[in-house]
Amino acid sequence: MTQPSAPRRADLSHIDTWLFDLDNTLYSATSRLFDQIDVRIGEFIAQLLDVDSVEARKIQKSYFRQHGTTLRGLMDEHDMAPEKFLEYVHDIDFSSLEPRDGLDAALSALPGRKLIFTNADMPYSRKILARLGVAHHFEHIYDIVAANYVPKPFPPAYDILIERHDVTPESTIFFEDIARNLVPAAALGMTTVWVRGDDNWVLPGNEDAKPDYETTNLVAWLDDALKPD
Repeated sequence: MTQPSAPRRADLSHIDTWLFDLDNTLYSATSRLFDQIDVRIGEFIAQLLDVDSVEARKIQKSYFRQHGTTLRGLMDEHDMAPEKFLEYVHDIDFSSLEPRDGLDAALSALPGRKLIFTNADMPYSRKILARLGVAHHFEHIYDIVAANYVPKPFPPAYDILIERHDVTPESTIFFEDIARNLVPAAALGMTTVWVRGDDNWVLPGNEDAKPDYETTNLVAWLDDALKPD
């Protein structure tokens, strides 16, 4: 999955839609927000299924790998209504998340529309964007509810996005921290950028990803990609 890491000469002249994942993409995983969510997911499963914390974690990670999200796994395997899950797991402390240096300026420089594509829900997404100070850049937040609770990386989630928001894949670039979520986007014709972290590369399906570009720093990538020749 080794791809060019220097985007300085990337041809983005055809791009008119900038599509961003939210968690660990627009902000750094060093904020550890998802650590809090991870704990609360385990707690929710333990209470829902009356299992101990060890068994709850096994279920959590198994469902994430097999169903795209733990939420989808609970819905498929246990006919669970999603609303209470989303409310519970997203009830976290956001104080560690601060505006990211250069992000507002980098987004301001992008020509065209900017959209969020997330497996989280709208209330949580709005809190993240507000903390980052960049909500005003985004035309729409396409969340898990809008996707009928079908998560990335399953193709129907991408199909609904394209239809609902009039997205042309060939002129869209998608930024995502989980490589397997780029695979359906690439198959549709989108340009893909893997915002690489340390935790997700072993997920099943990542081996099929061949992103056009990869980076460990979204802001630096955007700054370099938009520099004039």
